Amino acid sequence: MPEKVKVNPEFTAHPPRVNEFRRFIKVFLGRPVVIIGAVILVVFFVCALVPQFLAPYDPLKLDYYSILSPPGHGHLLGTDALGRDMFSRIIYGARTALIIATCAIGFASVMGTVLGLSAGYFGGWTYTIIMRIIDTLMAFPGMLLMLTIAALLGGGIKMVIIALGIGAISGYTRVMCGQTMSIRENDYILAERSLGSSSKRIMFKHLFPNAFPPMIVMMTLAVGMTIMAEAGLSYLGIGVKDPTIAWGSLVNDGNQYLLSRPWLSLAPGIAIMLVVFAFNMVGDGLRDALDPRLRGTL
Repeated sequence: MPEKVKVNPEFTAHPPRVNEFRRFIKVFLGRPVVIIGAVILVVFFVCALVPQFLAPYDPLKLDYYSILSPPGHGHLLGTDALGRDMFSRIIYGARTALIIATCAIGFASVMGTVLGLSAGYFGGWTYTIIMRIIDTLMAFPGMLLMLTIAALLGGGIKMVIIALGIGAISGYTRVMCGQTMSIRENDYILAERSLGSSSKRIMFKHLFPNAFPPMIVMMTLAVGMTIMAEAGLSYLGIGVKDPTIAWGSLVNDGNQYLLSRPWLSLAPGIAIMLVVFAFNMVGDGLRDALDPRLRGTL
């Protein structure tokens, strides 16, 4: 009788399946600095969503008996030139920062996605016209472009959102266009075309889902930069106006007391620094976790 051949079970067993959620969590939380950033963001979102439960005082209430009080005496971070509690104003400023950053990035990402998809998929004159407009926007320094738009439109939250959104469109458009041009040459896209699928179906059912992950990372990283840009506009006096509370305005208000009462500017400045740091760290963690080269590893 012929001798039976022994087969190594390592060659016959199916490769172990990787739990994508476990892989994502392990890679995302693999660095302590990302965990610190995530904790800071949780505190930031809580302050932005429910400031009325955290602020010890009404941020708009004037107290002429406590003007420019130092930290302590019932006020954790002191009071400003009108006797308003600084700690409460910083907490309420988180809501303004979150609203402006979310709306501006949402506007820029939607417009950039539509323009990038159209330019990358159709090519030709569509690509030329859209990308030349984007090149024109990118020819201006980002802050200068936002300053110009904000100055022309005037102050207020709505105008600041539009200015920041227009200033950020170019980056999203170029990223989405590059991703679309790379993905559209894949075999499954060519198969969809040969089956007579419409351009709308191919763009939004196949191209968009595969090109969107890099946009998630870019949006996360852009939140911190948008908050810093909004603070810069408010600091220069062409952003958010009183009585709306913004961190940049708080830094500007305390600027004249920088030598005698530095906490008036340092406290909101540190808040801006921590939130920008947190979004950058979390964005780096997302980039590592969403990297296709890490798929299949634990």
